[in-house]
Amino acid sequence: MFAKTPKAATPVAGTPVAAAPVVISTWDSGQISNAAAWPVLEKGGRALDAVEQAAIAIENDINCCVGLGGNPDRDGHVTLDACIMDEKSNCGAVAFLERIKHPVSVARKLMETTPHVFLVGAGAQQFALANGFKLESGKLSPDAADEYKKWLKKAEYKPVVNIEHKQSKGHGPFAPARLDNGDFNHDTMGTLALDAQGNLSGMCTTSGMGFKMRGRVGDSPVIGAGLFVDNEIGAATSSGQGEEVIRVAGTHLVVEFMRNGSSPEEACKKAVERIVKRDPERAKTFQVGFLAISKQGEVGAYSVQSGFAYTITSGDGKGKVVASKSHFA
Repeated sequence: MFAKTPKAATPVAGTPVAAAPVVISTWDSGQISNAAAWPVLEKGGRALDAVEQAAIAIENDINCCVGLGGNPDRDGHVTLDACIMDEKSNCGAVAFLERIKHPVSVARKLMETTPHVFLVGAGAQQFALANGFKLESGKLSPDAADEYKKWLKKAEYKPVVNIEHKQSKGHGPFAPARLDNGDFNHDTMGTLALDAQGNLSGMCTTSGMGFKMRGRVGDSPVIGAGLFVDNEIGAATSSGQGEEVIRVAGTHLVVEFMRNGSSPEEACKKAVERIVKRDPERAKTFQVGFLAISKQGEVGAYSVQSGFAYTITSGDGKGKVVASKSHFA
């Protein structure tokens, strides 16, 4: 499960400048992604190829929050969101994509073969199928099916009938803030890489909030929210309550703070403070974490709540998990 910071991880002032190549990913589960990205970087490969491999690896893993094995929306369907961005500001994104295993690769195909940036829903699926992607069964993973049954019983939601006006005010129930095990219900895999040529790329991929309102899309596929890359300055990604990140164009904000002289950690902290300032009391109830890397290879992170961590791989190729500092202890 994501969002579990290993006991060995302790907050640090910021990761020093690392010699390229270097790859960083959100959460301790970023070790899965980094392990897939590192062979590309180690051989002198392109950062863009590395981050795509990072996404494919975590999309193949069965977990709550990324890939077709993730928790479904409240109607029982897994919908995927992803984006990818290279060193030349080329970018591609897909959202509300069903039954396609690797949304990040669909996003890259969109980026490289069309003039468009963003496709959603049935159109994104149609594009994927036209480009050789396989249509999967749509069957929930065993873990997701079990969690969905428990949620339906607790929420008393009837997805087949789905008569919204008979639900609670505002057409709920909505996605719970936390999962049954206490983890926040929104963990994304974001990966940023700096290759041997000094170029940056990034990706972000997720199945979104478990039991979300059908059609809900968070920050993950939104360029400037879940991911932003500026090859002159640095790159940033995010994880957490996507709506809060969208409201401040979070990762673009982080990169702009870096442009104005802030270190990656300082930039992430300033972006978090912008979010908290909007509604300090409400900020106590959700998590947002930012992760950033500079053009020089300096890495930093900061989050609203404690518990956010990231994985960094460079030099010896061994992933190291680092706990982020946070606004609230």
